[in-house]
Amino acid sequence: MKQMSKEDVIKLFEEHERRWTRLANMDVLTWYSFPWPMLKPPTDPEQLTFADVKAYVLSPHQPTDKSNKERIKDFLRKWHPDRFETKLLPKVREDEREKVQEGAGAVARNLNQILSTLSESPENGLFG
Repeated sequence: MKQMSKEDVIKLFEEHERRWTRLANMDVLTWYSFPWPMLKPPTDPEQLTFADVKAYVLSPHQPTDKSNKERIKDFLRKWHPDRFETKLLPKVREDEREKVQEGAGAVARNLNQILSTLSESPENGLFG
């Protein structure tokens, strides 16, 4: 995969925001309906790795002035199993539901791990 330009990454983030907005109004969802938090779209849950999710959520090109911690918490609100499994999972086609549930769980676990590594890092003021 070729390196994405800053403009490509910004366009991807904008498209993902539009997709989150559309999800609420869609009746039937599939794996590909979701704006998985990766720079390259995954085809299965195993591809939702810690490193790839971290590169996405901590990208300097994220369209927000929020801190990394606030941004991760925003993502967690979208992907948290309690919310995800009540609001979105029931709309997923039955033959893809388990795959999507597994993917969303992987995202939530990675986000929690990223959040905990940020909490331990020096730039969060612990050593400043």
